[in-house]
Amino acid sequence: MRIDIQSVSDLGRVMRASRKLQNLRLDDVAGSAKVSPVFVGDAEHGKDSVQLGRILRVLSELGIRVMVEVPESIQPFLDRIAAKGMPPARKRPAGKRRTA
Repeated sequence: MRIDIQSVSDLGRVMRASRKLQNLRLDDVAGSAKVSPVFVGDAEHGKDSVQLGRILRVLSELGIRVMVEVPESIQPFLDRIAAKGMPPARKRPAGKRRTA
């Protein structure tokens, strides 16, 4: 089944429904994904500041696959990036926040 996800809240509802369907407790999912129960609760309630890497671990534990739909025209760019490799992310000095 495919579900269109437009927000963190949409994804949170899918996570919660999947967890409930599998009769899993929030703390059990959190433990197996190596995140805190508070994190899982925040994600299920659509908190915007949840970290994507952690979300992907929880989704994996719940058996949920994530895919993105992109235009076919992106393929040459993906190939170039794969051939070159991605440069490491730059680290910002501690205490400095990026402003919009």
